[in-house]
Amino acid sequence: MYIVFINTIIHNLSLSKATLVIISIIYFYHPPGKPGIGIQRCLCRGAGLKIVRPKLIEKVEIHPISPTCGHLEVVVTLKNGVGRRCLNPESLFTKNIIERIAKKTRSAQ
Repeated sequence: MYIVFINTIIHNLSLSKATLVIISIIYFYHPPGKPGIGIQRCLCRGAGLKIVRPKLIEKVEIHPISPTCGHLEVVVTLKNGVGRRCLNPESLFTKNIIERIAKKTRSAQ
């Protein structure tokens, strides 16, 4: 539907005006900082684990809300090549991990 609309605009207007109209449509229907329409490319599916044994965690990755994924994701890499797991960002365990990382980052600066 959008393609037909855009093709009509391009044929009826000069190229520079058509470009301006297309950019305006994209901006108003997809403002910056909002998740994209269609396929979300999140790393985690579902809510994630509420807790993981801290001794098994090798690395923690925090992925903020982005245009490709509409929610915060916390991914831990486990020791001994066991794999990666998603943590539930709403769980108390995960909130404590995020707070510890924030404190380390503040003290390092």
